Amino acid sequence: MQALETNIRSRIETLVREILVQNSVSVELSPEALLVDVGLTSMDMVNLMLAVEAEFDFTIPQELITPENFQSVATLERLVADQLQAAEAA
Repeated sequence: MQALETNIRSRIETLVREILVQNSVSVELSPEALLVDVGLTSMDMVNLMLAVEAEFDFTIPQELITPENFQSVATLERLVADQLQAAEAA
C-alpha cells in the first residue's frame, strides 16, 4: 500500500508542478503546502481537478469537489486513494 500511496503522491505532484510551470511559478512543493499559497488560482484548481480525473481515469463525485479535498497534495492524495480503493471494491 505504501508504494501505491507514493506513486499517487508523485503523480499528483507532477500535475501540480506542470500547472505551476505553465504559470511561470517556481516554488518548493511539500505534500502539506496549501496549493493556493504555492500559486494555484481558482482556474488552476479546476484544471488540476480535470488533470487528476484524466491521470487516474475516474470522475470525482460532485460531493467530493470541495476546498478541503483540494487544499494540498496530501489531501488530494487521500481523495484519489479513497476513490481508487472504492473502485477496486466495486
